[in-house]
Amino acid sequence: QVQLVESGGGSVQAGGSLRLSCVASLSSYSEYCMGWFRQAPGKAREGVALIAGDGETRYGDSVKDRFTISRDNPKRSVYLQMNSLKPEDTATYFCAAKLGSNCLTFGYLGIAGWGKGTLVTISS
Repeated sequence: QVQLVESGGGSVQAGGSLRLSCVASLSSYSEYCMGWFRQAPGKAREGVALIAGDGETRYGDSVKDRFTISRDNPKRSVYLQMNSLKPEDTATYFCAAKLGSNCLTFGYLGIAGWGKGTLVTISS
């Protein structure tokens, strides 16, 4: 059973930074793409960033050049460094693990598990 536990959410002012972390209980962790999705109130869940086991990354258009995803395979962890935060980044952020040949896409196919989410609130 996949268990993903996020941490690092909080409240900051626009222009500030936060770093999210996610620890996974997964065997063969490096075989999974790991990623972050977010969901704002009243909106659909959207992909933020993904990282493959070899370090290849993909970002959503709205976060490119501001967010950086990274992973530590021995620690079974994935991180999201968020800089230049904007009020529209306010959302619950979910960690996800994906398998499959298309795991670096933001579709839900191949999702092996979700974390419970961590809330990020950006004030103007």
